[in-house]
Amino acid sequence: MIEVKYIVLLGDGMADWPLDELGGKTPLQVAHKPNMDTLAKRSLMGMVKTVPDGMPAGSDVANLSVFGFNPREVYTGRSPLEAVSMGIRLSDDDIALRCNLVTLSDTAAYQDATMLDYSAGEITTEEASELIQAIAQALNREGLSFYPGVSYRHCLVWNKGPLDLELTPPHDISGKPIREYLPKGKGSEVLLDLMVKSRDILKNHPVNIRRMKKGLNPATSIWLWGQGKRPAIPLFIEKYGLCGAVISAVDLIRGIGKASGMHTVEVPGATGNIHTNFKGKAMAALDELKSGRDLVYIHVEAPDECGHQGLVQEKIRSIELIDREVLGTLLDGLEGSGDYSILILPDHPTPIAIRTHCSDPVPFMIYRSGNPVVDENAVYTEAYASGKDLLIEKGYTLMDMFLGNR
Repeated sequence: MIEVKYIVLLGDGMADWPLDELGGKTPLQVAHKPNMDTLAKRSLMGMVKTVPDGMPAGSDVANLSVFGFNPREVYTGRSPLEAVSMGIRLSDDDIALRCNLVTLSDTAAYQDATMLDYSAGEITTEEASELIQAIAQALNREGLSFYPGVSYRHCLVWNKGPLDLELTPPHDISGKPIREYLPKGKGSEVLLDLMVKSRDILKNHPVNIRRMKKGLNPATSIWLWGQGKRPAIPLFIEKYGLCGAVISAVDLIRGIGKASGMHTVEVPGATGNIHTNFKGKAMAALDELKSGRDLVYIHVEAPDECGHQGLVQEKIRSIELIDREVLGTLLDGLEGSGDYSILILPDHPTPIAIRTHCSDPVPFMIYRSGNPVVDENAVYTEAYASGKDLLIEKGYTLMDMFLGNR
C-alpha cells in the first residue's frame, strides 16, 4: 500500500466579496499567488459550505467542518475549545466564555461607549497576561475564574453559569455603539457587572499607560462572549485512522486539535496576525510529516484579522505570504519525498465590506502529487471555483473526499 502524506492549508477568512477599489475583484483574485495557481491547474476545485444553516458563521463551526466533524453533533460553543488549548479542565457544571481585551471609547457611562478595537491594538500576550492577572485578582470569586490566553483572547470559567445568554462577538460591532449589544438573558447582569468593573481596573494600569505613550490602543475593558460547555469531539485517529498534528497560533484551532487527540505544535514567532512566522509554520509541518505524522493541519489567521480590520492591501499581502512562505516552502520540502495531497481553502469568508464573517460557501482545491494538468486556465479564486459546478453542501464530508474515503 502506497503511503500518502496529507496537508490541510487553511487561510482563515481568506475568501471575500468583489471590491470596487479592486476593480470588482476580490483579494484572492488580485493577490500574486503563483504556487496556488499552478496547483489549481492540476487540482479538483469547487465550493464547500462549511457553516450549516442556522449555525454561527464563526471559525469554531467552520473549522470543525474542515476537520471532518459535524458541527451539529459536536459543537458546544467557541470558548470551551479555547479552554482545552489553555489546559483548563472544565467540569460538567462549568461554562467557558471568551474574554476579549478591547478598546472602548471613553464615556461617562459604560453603555454609551463605542467599540473602537476588538483586539486592543493586537495587544501582545505578555502585556495581556499582566492585565488579565489584574482582572483575576480583583474579580475572581467563588464560581468565577479568569485565565490568560494569547494576545487579546482569554477565558472566563463560570461554574453553574447559564448557557441561555445573548452575547455578541466584539469583531461584529467594530465602530458601533455597544448599548444594543450588551449581555442579555438570564445571568447577564453578572457579566455586565464584570465588564463595567474591568474598565476601572484597566484604566490606569501601567501596561495601558505605556501603550498610550507609544501611540497604541489601550485595553480599556473586557468583553465576554462565545459561551459553551465542555466539548465532546471524536478522536481523529479513530475516525480516520490517521495520526495528525495541528499548527496554529490561536487557542481555538489548537483546542480542536487537542480535543480530537491530535498533536499540537508551538511555532516560535507565530502570532495570529500578518506579522506571524509564516515560513516557520511550513517548516514545522514538514518536520511533523518526517517524524511520522500522516496529516498536518496548518491554520493561518492573518487574512481573517485583516478582514476584520478592513485592511485591503494587508489582506492581499497576507494571501501572498501564505502562497510564498507557507505553500512554497511546503512544495520545496515535499519534492522527492513520496506521494502527498494538499487541501487548500478558507474556513469562511471575512469580507472587507462588512469586517466580519459570513456563511457563504468557500473555494477549495485538492491537489494530489503527480496529478496531470486538468485545466490550463484554472486559478485559485472564488469566481473560478464557483464556476466548476461542484458544491459540497455538508462541509464535514470534505475531509472524507480529501482522504479518498468517498
